[in-house]
Parts: sequence; C-alpha cells; structure tokens
Amino acid sequence: MITTFGKSSQRLMGEQSGLTLVELLVALAIGSFLIIGAVQIYNQSRQAFVINESIARVQETAQFAMDTIEADLRMASNWGRNSRPLAVEGRSVAGEPNPNDLPEPAECGDGWALDLAMTVDGENNAYTLPCGAQGGAQANSDFITVRRATVLPVPLEPGRLQIQTTRIQGELFADGVIPAAFMPDDSTTHNLLVNTYYVSADSDLIPGVPTLRRKTLAMAGGAPQIADQEVAPGVENLQVQFGVDVDEDNTVDRYVNPGDPIYDPQAAGYVPGARVMTARVWLVVRGISAEVGIQDNRDYEPGDIDLGVPNDQFRRMQVSKTILLRNTRT
Repeated sequence: MITTFGKSSQRLMGEQSGLTLVELLVALAIGSFLIIGAVQIYNQSRQAFVINESIARVQETAQFAMDTIEADLRMASNWGRNSRPLAVEGRSVAGEPNPNDLPEPAECGDGWALDLAMTVDGENNAYTLPCGAQGGAQANSDFITVRRATVLPVPLEPGRLQIQTTRIQGELFADGVIPAAFMPDDSTTHNLLVNTYYVSADSDLIPGVPTLRRKTLAMAGGAPQIADQEVAPGVENLQVQFGVDVDEDNTVDRYVNPGDPIYDPQAAGYVPGARVMTARVWLVVRGISAEVGIQDNRDYEPGDIDLGVPNDQFRRMQVSKTILLRNTRT
C-alpha cells in the first residue's frame, strides 16, 4: 500500500517545528540551576582562596620573625676567633659599664652595647629599657637582647665599635686602629652587633597593628647610634625562656625567665659558672585585618603568660622553637 501525504499533513508537520513554551521553560530552569551551581562553586573557591591566603600570610609572618630572631640567637657569644666574652677587654665590668671610654650610645642605658658577659638577656613580660619603645610597648610581652660579633672579618672603620680577636683574647675599640696587643697577621677585626627584640603595640607600616621591632647598634654621622627597626608587622606577643647549665656539664639543667639573676655575673643570685645554653622562643602572630566569619575563642598561653581569649575576628597562630646557642659550650 502506498501512502501519500496531502497538503494538510505537510502543514501540520511545519507547525510542530521549534520549541514549545513548556520546553523553553524547562531549558531555562535547567540553565538557571547550572548557573547557580557554577556561581556557588566560584564563591566557595574564592572563599577557600581567601582563607588559605590569610593562613599563609600569618604563617609567613611567624616564620620570618622566628628566623630573624633565631639567626641572632644561634650566633650569640661569637666574638670572631673565640667565643669567650670574659676574654674581651673593654667590655662592661662591675661598677664600670664603659671602662675604656668607648663611644657607646647611651639611650638604652649604660652597658647596653658593652655588657658582653651577658651574651643574651632580657626582661620578663615588660619593656624596661630607658630608650622608649617606638609605638608603645605591647603589654605582657618579653624582650630579648643578643650580643655578638659579625661572623666574617671586616675592614677597620673609625667611629664604629669593633672587636679585634685571636683564639685566646679580644679587645673592643672604635678608633679604626688595631689595638697594640694584636698583630694584624694573627688576629681579625669584627663589628660588634647588639639587637634588642621587642613587640610594639603599633606598627609604622600598618597603623593599628602590633609588630616585632628591634633596637640595633648602627652607625650615623661617623659614630655609633641606636636605630629602631620594624621587623614583622602582625607579631602580637614575644616570650622567651633561657635554658641554663649550672653544673658546667654542657647540658641544660633548668629553664628560667629573662632577667633571672642565675646567669648574670653581676647579680646577687648568680650561680658561678652558670651559662645560657638554649633559648625557647614563643610568638603569637595575628592577621593584619579582621575576617568575616571568624571568632577567635582560643586561650593563648605562650611561655609563662596567660594572654586569655581574644574574642575577636582576627586570625592567629602560636609558634614556638627551642634554639641552641652554638657558642656557649666550653
């Protein structure tokens, strides 16, 4: 049988081509769901990126601040060719903070630069130096002072505090002339380095943010000066404890807070032969700005201090490290 289509059948088929209203609405609904899903995925990815970026910035700040302090502490009591501070002439001694009348800057107190017997020192939960803390000192934070010499020999430089050293002795000087007791071929010249690390309540770079700063021995106008340098904005608290060897067996016997008289040869509570062997350092670091959706309810207890619960919207982390002072062993 042969079937033929008339004009009416052809017209009916033409009228059915294209999309109906129902089909169009279904397509729009499916497309809308796909777009909404894509937008949600984008927002979630962006939120994850922002969170990861914030965490990374806090971690970077903590790592940089800790690395800066660690590099100094590890080399404390390095005086060039020897590591015996009591063998360096011209250092502070009891009753004479500057026995050779060297041009020591006085802002941070007598002996701040020349008290080489105290290769590391500090204060517990307070800032007590007479040189003011730039931006104001952060409450309940320690400070650390580290004294040492440059590792590599340097040229003579008039006006700079330098140390001429051999394997058995050393001498501080500042006139650019090797002291008479030393032969140029048997000794080396090194710059004296002194740094005090503390936490300021207000950053110069990012106002309103606490920051790690340091007072450092520098040169200006041909004479020693004390410069105040910003190290790492975001550091909120610094704590330290010193591991002390009291029986001269090159092992740590106890940990004490900075300022403890046990390791200070000029203090009444000094234990003869006691030496600082290690330093435990804690840092509490916070983000630069508050973040929506964060509520910091952690109780921070670095070192010997309980900082309590911030109850704010800043991201924080607490890090700690025990650092060996390489040059304090006999």
